[in-house]
Amino acid sequence: MIVKQIFMATIVLFGMLACTRNISELGSKDNPIKLHFLPSIEAKVIEDNSKAFKVFLEANTPYKYEIVVLPSYVSVVESFGTKKADVAALNSFGYLLAHERYGAEARMIVLRHGSATYQSQFIVPNDSKIKSLKDLDGKTIAFADPSSMSGYLLPLKTLRDHKVNPKESIFAMKHDAVVTKVYLGEVDAGATFYTPPAANGAVEDARRLVLTQYPDVVKKVKILDLSEPIPNDPIVFRKDMPEEMKLKVIDALMKFIKTEDGLKAFKETYGVTDLKLTTDAEFEPIRKMLAEIGKSAQEMMSK
Repeated sequence: MIVKQIFMATIVLFGMLACTRNISELGSKDNPIKLHFLPSIEAKVIEDNSKAFKVFLEANTPYKYEIVVLPSYVSVVESFGTKKADVAALNSFGYLLAHERYGAEARMIVLRHGSATYQSQFIVPNDSKIKSLKDLDGKTIAFADPSSMSGYLLPLKTLRDHKVNPKESIFAMKHDAVVTKVYLGEVDAGATFYTPPAANGAVEDARRLVLTQYPDVVKKVKILDLSEPIPNDPIVFRKDMPEEMKLKVIDALMKFIKTEDGLKAFKETYGVTDLKLTTDAEFEPIRKMLAEIGKSAQEMMSK
């Protein structure tokens, strides 16, 4: 009788363990794949469009997903360390940091109007007396997040290359906030991401982010100069996420951007018009750029 009870208890225990494994399996309802987005534009815009990602991915892969919008690049990076992030649309600098710290893998790179590279832009009021990068010496400049490649690190290298020392650097934290500060005359200049105009001439750079609030922004804020080009932002995967799972997610994202809803969601969140496969090697030019500044991604964040 005792042996039978022990046997039955063992069966129940194994059944419970099996259920626990099923519940905790990545991609299940109780442990969905965590897809992280960056707050580079208004959070509600990202939140609204991210729902389309979730619907398509769940319909085209065997997994469940949870969409997460965190307040900063660094918080997304650290989520890879705690395994709270499985996939993320990261900026280039954030990827280098996530790769250095936690072995995160860049598997896709975004394209904007056919280009896999991007540049930063320096913007000034249209009636400004600032006519060249040299004229920024001793001026007040607004940047985005300190860990933003296009909103700070790339412009920083450009300024150093031209031996320009700002009087004051202000971090507005978002690209649209930088444009707003320049528009309102609160700073002498600003640095944001640059995207070439659309085929119809429509503005696609950071100024487009405030067109609703300031319809005349293109007339009142002009581009002063551009930086050198560097690789676009990657789609990043947690290192120990199963390879089969990574491939299914990659395939689904590639299909999603080819749909009308997918292109709209990608474009409205990050101005993305296509995707292509990539590897870590494609981001070596950025590592070299940081080395010229004098720091690795890890060292830049420890300042």
